[in-house]
Amino acid sequence: MPSRKTSRERIPEHLAIIMDGNGRWAQSRGKPRHAGHRAGVETVREVMEVCGQQGVRILTLFAFSSENWRRPKTEVKMLMELFFSALNREVRRMKKRNVRLRVIGDISAFSDKLQKLIRDSERITADNDGLLLQIAANYGGRWDITQAARKLAARVVAGELRPEDITEDEMAASLSFPDVPDPDLFIRTGGEMRISNFLLWQCAYTELWFCDTLWPDFGEEELLEAFRDFAGRQRRFGRIAEQVRD
Repeated sequence: MPSRKTSRERIPEHLAIIMDGNGRWAQSRGKPRHAGHRAGVETVREVMEVCGQQGVRILTLFAFSSENWRRPKTEVKMLMELFFSALNREVRRMKKRNVRLRVIGDISAFSDKLQKLIRDSERITADNDGLLLQIAANYGGRWDITQAARKLAARVVAGELRPEDITEDEMAASLSFPDVPDPDLFIRTGGEMRISNFLLWQCAYTELWFCDTLWPDFGEEELLEAFRDFAGRQRRFGRIAEQVRD
């Protein structure tokens, strides 16, 4: 179904999403939790398509947090298998649709097989200049800030940087994806209203949008509703309303 272009021109350049509700979606239908995660992959495909049509440049999806290792071992194993199979299946589609893939997070915790597939998938899509799809896997906002601090500390020890020269810009440049702008809009599905250690630094001035829809049921209608709401907001970044001219 062709996407309906929103009536307002203000579309987020960078959209971040916590895809919540897969397990509850499955359980409400008497299915095992992994059925919800598999259904959620189809939603990812639809959301990518709509984002591309609407002019979103960067889509960052929270796929697996650094805290998700605490889940039952059987579910974690299934998630790793699903991540591998979905990536293996979708990379050619992404190449064809001009989508560039980047995985952010500490992938060293994954199997060698999955790490290789991630690197190969990033390489295959590296020359694409359409939508940048960032998959946050084994990612946490606190981890991101901590690893950035370690990089800066190492530079200080090496004599490359003085402590007094560490600025917000230096910190931002050491984070996982310093080459793209911070998210404009943050969406969380599934009814929870928290950011759950996702992009803590980068979301300092991001507009937040929450909905009760479980991720497998989230689609074009809900996404465009979020875009319309975003378009009606005034982003002041610390200024007063009179200083801002939309």
